[in-house]
Amino acid sequence: MTKQALEILLERVSAWPEEAQEELMRSMTDIENRHLGIYRLSDDERNAVRRGLKDMRDGRLASDEAVAAVFDRYSA
Repeated sequence: MTKQALEILLERVSAWPEEAQEELMRSMTDIENRHLGIYRLSDDERNAVRRGLKDMRDGRLASDEAVAAVFDRYSA
């Protein structure tokens, strides 16, 4: 999309219903945060990271052989 096309589209947004404008703002904010902002983990993601780190500290890691076997199974 060219800068000119984007400017034309943004000019038309003012004629959209308020609900559609709010939806656009949420979408644009999400896109900006994904590309430029700091990613915020959800509670589920944070808990998964904590479980993974605990497993690592407790030595519960897959062996190199087990990992290679998984890759071999799906690379055929």
